[in-house]
Amino acid sequence: MNQILSVDNGIKEKGKKNRMGNSGPMEIRSILKFFSISILIFGIFMIGTGSYSMYKSANEIRSKTKPVIEVSSIEDTVVLLKITHNQELAKVTYTWNDEETIEVPCNGRKEVQTQIQIPTGTNTLNVYAIDVNGKEIEYQRAYTIEGSIDIALEPQGNNLLITATSEKELLYMTYRWDEEEETTVDINDVYGEKTVDIPKGLHTLTVIVVDEDNETETKKQEINGVTRPEVDVTTDNEGNFTIKTSDEEGVKKIEFTLNGENYFINLDKVLPLENRKEFEYSYPLQEGTNKLKVVVYNENDISGTFESVFEK
Repeated sequence: MNQILSVDNGIKEKGKKNRMGNSGPMEIRSILKFFSISILIFGIFMIGTGSYSMYKSANEIRSKTKPVIEVSSIEDTVVLLKITHNQELAKVTYTWNDEETIEVPCNGRKEVQTQIQIPTGTNTLNVYAIDVNGKEIEYQRAYTIEGSIDIALEPQGNNLLITATSEKELLYMTYRWDEEEETTVDINDVYGEKTVDIPKGLHTLTVIVVDEDNETETKKQEINGVTRPEVDVTTDNEGNFTIKTSDEEGVKKIEFTLNGENYFINLDKVLPLENRKEFEYSYPLQEGTNKLKVVVYNENDISGTFESVFEK
């Protein structure tokens, strides 16, 4: 019985060892499988995160760029305006000088283009573009096109002389200050002129001239209207000449040249402003011929001039 018991114990011990030996590899395989799946999931997550970051960065870069403006010549008097972008364009406009703004339809496109006629004379083209993200850009360029009509503006005291000349017959001209109503002047000749009063302050004058072929020339210019001192000179029976001057801003200084000799009167050093709106000054003439030139300056250093010859 002792031997039988001994054999049974051996069999039991052997079975126990086999069960323990088989459980080790199964646990290792489970652990390896778990880690493999975890690494795969982590890799997929990292790839997704990286792709999203690249996509987001690309979008951010695109959203920070601005539209591109290209202007190229087609003919001597026509240019092609082209706007391109990697984002949808929200608005594109252009204007000549400070005139009416013209809008180019975008309709959500990333590229728009249009042909623009260049007016005669010297004019500035202003282009503006903005995309859906609010990124905007501006472009400016001056063009000079010689026309068949020449318009000139010449200040004459408190007035302005407008002249128009051409080889063809001119039908009429119009002019206006700022946005006031136009005034029409008939010409029917190759030359026309009109003298107009200059309003005080900074104003914009627009002149348009039309010839017999219905070709037009436009001149637009800012003009600072200032008052010039009124100057007059009289003589008396005693052989003196008298300078009479007035200015609403106040007379500041008088300079006169008598037969080559210069004289100066600085009124701002001797009289208060309220006493310098009008002023008279007398001085004796010389025997014989007297060549006189008088220049009067007001508070804005705008001058008025008088020239004449007197005999004594």
